[in-house]
Amino acid sequence: MRSLNALDWICIILVFVGAINWGLVGLFSFNLVSAIFGDQTILARIVYFVVALAGIYLIVASGKLGRKE
Repeated sequence: MRSLNALDWICIILVFVGAINWGLVGLFSFNLVSAIFGDQTILARIVYFVVALAGIYLIVASGKLGRKE
């Protein structure tokens, strides 16, 4: 199995943060990203975009992560 590199770990952490945020939104109607960066500010939108890119990266890389080299 291929070992995880730094980009893999960063993306895993970002997707984990995104999952926690969605959990807070679903359970308590509390958006942590908006609470920290403001509602629909450019910084909040950048955070959402970076988390989305990390998720897309992990979808693409997930096929490679389980393979033996």
